[in-house]
Amino acid sequence: MSVDWGEWLNLAIRWFHLTAGIAWIGSSFYFVWLDNHLVPPKEGEATGEVWSVHGGGFYHKQKYAVAPAKMPEDLHWFKWEAYTTWITGFSLLVLVYWVGADSFLIDPAKAQLSQAAAIGIGAASLVVGWLVYDLLCRSPLGRDNRVLGVAWFAFLVLAAWGLDRVFNARGAYLHVGAMIGTVMAANVFFVIIPNQRKAVAQLMRGEAPDPALGKAGKQRSVHNNYMTLPVLFIMISHHYAMTFGAARPWLVLALLGLTGVAVRHVFNLRHQGRKTGRAMVVAGVMALVSVTYVSAEKATLPAVAQAAETSELPATWASVEPIFQKHCTSCHAAKPTSEAFTAPPLGVMLDSYDHSRAAAERVKKVAVDAEIMPLGNMTGMTRAERDALGRWIAAGAPQ
Repeated sequence: MSVDWGEWLNLAIRWFHLTAGIAWIGSSFYFVWLDNHLVPPKEGEATGEVWSVHGGGFYHKQKYAVAPAKMPEDLHWFKWEAYTTWITGFSLLVLVYWVGADSFLIDPAKAQLSQAAAIGIGAASLVVGWLVYDLLCRSPLGRDNRVLGVAWFAFLVLAAWGLDRVFNARGAYLHVGAMIGTVMAANVFFVIIPNQRKAVAQLMRGEAPDPALGKAGKQRSVHNNYMTLPVLFIMISHHYAMTFGAARPWLVLALLGLTGVAVRHVFNLRHQGRKTGRAMVVAGVMALVSVTYVSAEKATLPAVAQAAETSELPATWASVEPIFQKHCTSCHAAKPTSEAFTAPPLGVMLDSYDHSRAAAERVKKVAVDAEIMPLGNMTGMTRAERDALGRWIAAGAPQ
């Protein structure tokens, strides 16, 4: 009996990453909700309080803007949720996209990169992303969250465009997500937790805690809250080729990222008891613009399909089976021969007529229209071969 330890390791890390991410995002969303629902207390030294009911019990939460006069014996720190999410996410990035760079990251049609060069660019993007963001926060721009947000968004769009020039689109997406996730975790590690520790230490020495420490930590926490939905989109984007398979995937990423920020703002306003009408309109418009842009791009594809249909080549299984064998079945077969896979990706098999016919629409989306398969076009599929597949699928995938 043989055990595919690589696949089991991938599953274990991915599962752990998802679990840790739920814990981190859940606590982040909860504390933003809590902050937005605080009311002045009727008595005591706290700056805000809220009563709530959950799970059959009542809870009374109080917030101190700096720190209480006397520190409690047991103080819980919310940090490991962030750290484990980043550690497991980075491990997946290494295991899938760096170890498997030839299959999942490098696109020879864009840049002739060695595996080491691709990994170096990917690692540098994470470091540079944090340095740029941190410098923006510490610069005069950091005094206004709206101005800082525009500057940070502009940098991310530029990074997405640049990474798309050297990596395949899916790999570029994941690295932008890793950049944002690194910034979010670094905010906790380098700013939020250290500032809280400094405030506690000052209090233990009998000193008045510096309010600037809490203010800086609060700012980074709010930033993390708004970056959450764009990161979650990127985490699931590799299932939706219409996004990273667009002609300008960096623009689609920017539009959907803004949509996520707008949606998050709607919830934050609602939690504060403020009007959400204008924010909801902006979120709706951003979503509509995103869908419209992707659809408009796709509308230009039928011209290619029509040109293909005029070809004299017959649209039969016999005419396309060699194309599947040459470009697809090394991965998409019951027993892949590619070293990158031990099972067909996403369960899609193209090693027989029945399997290929069942997956015809998916093949059209990712191989004919978006041209993102094979990954990085490692096998050199030509436009004529893609047109042949499109012609066969348009004819109803006949045998």
